[in-house]
Amino acid sequence: QVQVVESGGGLVQAGGSLSLSCAASGRTLSSYAMGWFREAPGKEREFVAAVSRSVGNTYYADSVKGRFTISRDNAKNTVYLQMNNLQPADTAVYYCAARRDRGLGMSLYDYDYWGQGTQVTVSS
Repeated sequence: QVQVVESGGGLVQAGGSLSLSCAASGRTLSSYAMGWFREAPGKEREFVAAVSRSVGNTYYADSVKGRFTISRDNAKNTVYLQMNNLQPADTAVYYCAARRDRGLGMSLYDYDYWGQGTQVTVSS
């Protein structure tokens, strides 16, 4: 099985940018489709973005489309989430997840392995 660890979270002002990384170990990342989710205080964990296993197809939640970009570097066993024009509503713990199936997954239940999360806080 694969283990994933997120990094890159922090505090940023509204309008700023952050880049999150998700490093995989245990198995090669190219075996998994990947996704990013987030969980704000008092809210359920929600889908943010996904990338397919090899072709690199991507899908985004409407709330982040045009501002966030998911990408993967299978040679580095890492998935990225570039977040631009951040807003206070983006404040959450961001989680990376791996899916054994090759296709895109937009539900929590599509994913098999999860990281511990990284905090992103956007101040107004």
